[in-house]
Amino acid sequence: MDLKAYMQQLGQQARTASRVIATASTETKNAALLAIAEALDSNRASVLSANALDMQNGRDSGLDAALLDRLELNEARVDAMIEGLRQVAELPDPIGVISDRKTRPSGIEVAKMRVPLGVVGIIYESRPNVTVDAASLCLKSGNATILRGGSEAIESNRAIADCIRKGLASNGLPETIVQVIEITDRAAVGELITMTDYVDVIIPRGGKGLIERISREARVPVIKHLDGICHVYIDDKADLEMAFNIAMNAKTHRYGVCNAMETLLVAKAVAAKILPRLAEAYRAKGVELRGCEQTCAIIDCSPATEEDWHTEYLAPILSIKVVADMDEAMAHIARYGSHHTESIVTTDDTRSRRFLAEVDSSSVMVNASTRFADGFEYGLGAEIGISTDKIHARGPVGLEGLTSQKWIVFGHGEIRQ
Repeated sequence: MDLKAYMQQLGQQARTASRVIATASTETKNAALLAIAEALDSNRASVLSANALDMQNGRDSGLDAALLDRLELNEARVDAMIEGLRQVAELPDPIGVISDRKTRPSGIEVAKMRVPLGVVGIIYESRPNVTVDAASLCLKSGNATILRGGSEAIESNRAIADCIRKGLASNGLPETIVQVIEITDRAAVGELITMTDYVDVIIPRGGKGLIERISREARVPVIKHLDGICHVYIDDKADLEMAFNIAMNAKTHRYGVCNAMETLLVAKAVAAKILPRLAEAYRAKGVELRGCEQTCAIIDCSPATEEDWHTEYLAPILSIKVVADMDEAMAHIARYGSHHTESIVTTDDTRSRRFLAEVDSSSVMVNASTRFADGFEYGLGAEIGISTDKIHARGPVGLEGLTSQKWIVFGHGEIRQ
């Protein structure tokens, strides 16, 4: 079977399976999720073995440290996948929920019902845990899904997909509700994003180049974010101990993730008090610092270029800018930010409310690390991605972001006059 025929077959199978999962009971979906969790737990040795093969192949092919970090599975990450499945099983089922029911003057009652999107195509790089996150959220929200992971994670994804198939089959559901594309040829992506007869939405997760390509070439609607240029602003009314802990966590908790801080903004009035301590702590963790002219006058660091403010490093590199006040910080975010996640550290409630209202990002925080911009941390169980778009879904996309609404009408024999 050639590539086009193979992809068409996946699409047809997904469309047929989508009609089954759309009407499956909450109990059946939850049982399948728990069965997948059990299969993953029982087969973790084979999953980790497959991942070890991917890791070795990745090292041999020269993958950088950030990509290898995303690719790696360990006991803790397998535990997190299992916990994510169980959390999704515990979440309320959005499908079939009726809201906004109102009686019109004509006598009819109108309302909205939450329904699945249908078939969701998900394209991602490196992270094999996305296979579980995507499958669990699509399953619970009544969608079929076609998953196309990166070629560097093919062995891990095959092992995880086997656990998913076992969980679905054990509960009488078609295994084709979740399908992993077995072909590593990049042309498979080109087919998937143009299969308008079978795919209802595409969600890309990966590098900027991948997402730009998909946004440019897709004929299927796309839910996406391009960059994670996240900022933390330390206000002149900040608790400096809190600010230190947040700035350290936002940058150094993990480097190769989209919600890591890439630019630190510090109010001029407190810069000399906090930057030397932060610089020492960052250097101890191997973080390269690049700063504006005022920053360089306070600490020893490389001069930041215009390009630095535009860059999502996904690495132990941090840009630092000293700003006059919150207005200058917000202006910097508006110019250089990617509408992903921004945080202010302050004890001033008026300023925090202004920051929340005026900063135009999908997640805006007060006195918290940007690392919390995550579906699991937001109580979504897991996330299928983060959207910086403003239509349909924004921020971490969980169950509700994978659904739509349709109008329903209850009549009593009314006819329009």
